Amino acid sequence: MDEYKYLAIVEWAKKYIEEQHLLPDDRFLSENELCSIHNVSRQTVRQALKMLESENVICRVRGSGTFVKGAGGERTGGRLSVGVISTYFSDYIFPSIVTGIESVLKRNHTAMQLSITQNQVFEETQALKNMIAHGVSGLIVEPSKSALPNPNQKLYEEIRAKNIPLVFFNAKYPWADFPCVAMDDTVAGKLVTDYLFKSGHKKISAIFALDDIQGHKRYQGFINSCEERGIVTAEQNVLWYSTSERASLFSLSESRILSLLKESTAVVCYNDKLAVELLNFCKTRGINVPEDVSIVGIDDSKLATICDVHLTTVKHPHQVLGEMAAEKLLTMIRNPKAECEDSICKPELVIRDSVKIIK
Repeated sequence: MDEYKYLAIVEWAKKYIEEQHLLPDDRFLSENELCSIHNVSRQTVRQALKMLESENVICRVRGSGTFVKGAGGERTGGRLSVGVISTYFSDYIFPSIVTGIESVLKRNHTAMQLSITQNQVFEETQALKNMIAHGVSGLIVEPSKSALPNPNQKLYEEIRAKNIPLVFFNAKYPWADFPCVAMDDTVAGKLVTDYLFKSGHKKISAIFALDDIQGHKRYQGFINSCEERGIVTAEQNVLWYSTSERASLFSLSESRILSLLKESTAVVCYNDKLAVELLNFCKTRGINVPEDVSIVGIDDSKLATICDVHLTTVKHPHQVLGEMAAEKLLTMIRNPKAECEDSICKPELVIRDSVKIIK
């Protein structure tokens, strides 16, 4: 019951502060982040924070946030602190990425301040402002809605002017000149589409996220594969969606999705999460996978092998990508004059059971 869950959060918070090597005045997680991580109500989180405050573990500053409290409120040890801003944390591939970042930072005696945006630009704004205000040594950021115009451009210019090292992961804004660590999403989109063509499929449709750069690049890989085979009308078989609408995609766009399935023998999905949802959509309508339609995902998440039909997908580097981002940032912190370029990981095709071979 929620009335008892706050006690578990209190113990978890103490352990988190210890394991993250957070120092007095270091920023602690927000109410929203704790609600998301523990999947509890805001009231439960507030109970936990009230107890932590009464025990002098944290202090809350109106308009600024929650901070670690210590004797005299002074910092000790001179430990570096890195701000990590991720769109999500508690599911899919994100725990592995953050674990990779954390492992490298901990090994290098560097504290980590984590903020979750839920892919909301406003939350990214607040996280950036807070981390700048508290003097982080560097930033590792996954951009929110990276394919759309972003009002935080001036904040990133301020970060550049203050010489705060920053590394993007998974994607970066088209106008940003900070380095990025990411999988080659264009190649990923092409790999799965090529495999479908090689498996005998000729009518292939696709569903992509329109507000993330990854969606655009995976679409480009899909189009490249189609154009290599003389298919110039492939864009007509693509359904676009915004990430904020994904939860209702299969209800609001049911007729369009059914039309795509009727016109196609295979579907390329933006990621594994979407592919699993499409598998479930097909199951409830008596559409068999892969007998009636083949489905491929991208990212090789845990979801790819816990669904009814194991997904053919593309392997995302997950934890390794997080490690690379942290190592690149530490290099930039130690040597401000170091020239750090983008690091793009080569994806690998993982073949499972969701594609029918047409002879």
